[in-house]
Amino acid sequence: MSYAGIVVNNEALSMDRIFTYSVPENMRVSVGQRVKVSFGQGNKRIDGFVMRISEEAPEGVSRLKEIQSAYPETYFDEDQVEFIETLRKKYLASYLDVIKLLIPRGILSGMKYKTSEKLYYVKEAEGRYDKMQYRAILDHVKANQGKLIKADLSKAGFSVSSVNTLLKHGFLSVMSENDYRYNIEEYEAYKAKNLNEEQRYAVEKIKSAPGTYLLHGITGSGKTEVFLELIRQNIEKGYDSIVLLPEISLTPQMIERFKGRFGKDITIFHSRLSDGERYDEWHRVRNGKVKIAIGARSALFLPFRNLKLVVIDEEHESTYKSEMNPKYNAKEVAEHMMDKKAGQLVLASATPSVESFHRAEKNEIELITLHNRATSGVLPSMEIVDMRDELMSGNRSIFSRTLLGKMKDRLDKKEQIILFLNRRGFSTFVSCRSCGYVFKCENCDISMTHHRDNSLMCHQCGARKHLPKTCPACQSKYIKQFGTGTEKVEESVRKFFPDARVMRMDRDTTRQKNSYELMYNDFKNNECDILIGTQMISKGLDFKDVTLVGVLAADLSLNMPDYRASEKTFQLITQVAGRAGRGDKPGEVIIQSYSPDNFAITSAQSHNYKGFYKREVEMREALNNPPFSRLFYLVFTSEKEELLIKNIQSIGGVLRKHLTKYDNIILLGPSPCIISKIKNNYRWQVLIKGEIHDETALEIRNLIQDEMKSVYKDIKVSMDLNPNSMM
Repeated sequence: MSYAGIVVNNEALSMDRIFTYSVPENMRVSVGQRVKVSFGQGNKRIDGFVMRISEEAPEGVSRLKEIQSAYPETYFDEDQVEFIETLRKKYLASYLDVIKLLIPRGILSGMKYKTSEKLYYVKEAEGRYDKMQYRAILDHVKANQGKLIKADLSKAGFSVSSVNTLLKHGFLSVMSENDYRYNIEEYEAYKAKNLNEEQRYAVEKIKSAPGTYLLHGITGSGKTEVFLELIRQNIEKGYDSIVLLPEISLTPQMIERFKGRFGKDITIFHSRLSDGERYDEWHRVRNGKVKIAIGARSALFLPFRNLKLVVIDEEHESTYKSEMNPKYNAKEVAEHMMDKKAGQLVLASATPSVESFHRAEKNEIELITLHNRATSGVLPSMEIVDMRDELMSGNRSIFSRTLLGKMKDRLDKKEQIILFLNRRGFSTFVSCRSCGYVFKCENCDISMTHHRDNSLMCHQCGARKHLPKTCPACQSKYIKQFGTGTEKVEESVRKFFPDARVMRMDRDTTRQKNSYELMYNDFKNNECDILIGTQMISKGLDFKDVTLVGVLAADLSLNMPDYRASEKTFQLITQVAGRAGRGDKPGEVIIQSYSPDNFAITSAQSHNYKGFYKREVEMREALNNPPFSRLFYLVFTSEKEELLIKNIQSIGGVLRKHLTKYDNIILLGPSPCIISKIKNNYRWQVLIKGEIHDETALEIRNLIQDEMKSVYKDIKVSMDLNPNSMM
């Protein structure tokens, strides 16, 4: 008899282990297979995944339950079991959390292929069926063999009764076939370009040996052409490739280029796919139908059989770090995968993260630099406008006089303009000028954002309500909107330039599935003069007629309570500035700021990444922030504020005592989070900082779970190593 170690589909923390079941004599199961088992005292039938097979019964166990049944598919193999174990320990996750990364979303809820009954022509009408009404149906089906179902004929005006008659007497037949839910759209051919010397060197260097490479190329230096050539060589050798993009940069332009170069058999994998589309794409990869995947971070876990290349474009972007369990970093996971497979990982950016560039400096990864733009274009000239001077001279507009003048000039020349503001909505907050009351979300400790439809919206929980005409506190009518969002910018642009064709691209205008692509095509086809947007327009867009970029409030990200604030500011300005002057016409960038002397802004103006990096890394080292330490961020939440405060103080004391054995780790807190309430849950935080190894983090996790056993139903804890945000 054989025995199977199984992870069951149960989210409870106490169920996060491997349970042993016996395998019936007449059943064959393998590692990675989904099975049905009876579980618990009530013998509830639930799904599970086989993690190991053994011929020996576990010691001390006299009687085991049997596996009830097995599904035909397997979803991972023995090598991936080791991978699951590694991610589970590194990211403090459960078995089930990690397994869900590897399987098609929806599989546990019974997702299957979508099928339909397709009609086929069998023979000509004869005898009493040789009539016009039948011949017309047969001719239509014959011309569309295997493409139609009964409903299609009904929509075309044919009688369903006549169709059934033809089926009954064998003139037509019907076959049940899979309807594949994936993008098979074809694009215009994108011919290979002659690589310049820098690009050729990059390709040869990366292909020379397995390992991790940091490709630092200025905006417009042709990094995409390097990716395309690496993939072409990979395909020639029979290898698979994955290209990861930030979700906001999963642009139609990149898909156009890859499908135009390699054909339609590329999987596009991202969060806006339906569960059915993700299911079909996963199986397409599993069945070897595609050799290339382009997608967001989840595409990293597609079941390629011979993966040898992973490219992570815009590697500095925060979206490569998951904020849901397991809180993995796609760059770390990709490096682990390529080390195991002896493949290449390429991290690419015009503004590499401080952590990645620091690793390159220490020779942990190899640095390759592209210094020049691939086309005849040059980097845009950049001018900083001090908005304090504008204010003192009486200009209270969103736009400086300099920017307005440049915009008029470009519109007269029929050239395109991009305006960047990393804040959506009409105004930042609304308050009463009489008593000072600020309109806050009832569920969250945050002010609500005013939108142009006169609604107030919470950008944390999504709550929305109508803006009242009087103050709820003092009944005053003196209610005023403060701050600026993209909606207000759009309104102002239309007032200054009523004849200009204006488009706004932010989360509010791109909610529909294809809205981003439609906007991209409109701007590409010169059906729009001015594009206004948040950070989703700051990268991945290549328009030859954009000659002016306006950065409306360069200080927004500078003032965030985040040790990465300067880095994010430098990256955003550099990236959005890189949209200008990518064609034959020179580009210009106007940076509006109330902190014009800040080194992040002046470094971006002079295109000086190394100068910025040198100063930033010195500050990080002085404050012992990453990459010189690791952060372990713990957030405790509960609807019961008093219970939360009482327990967090107790846990803080236990942690502080436990950490005294480490000389190089400090504990900060407990303290309320910056946003102290979200969705009616109160929030407190603890920050642990220093040389935190994976084993130490696991030790702390286990200690906290033991301390919280009595209150786990009332208090939740989120644990994150090196988080993106501590808001």
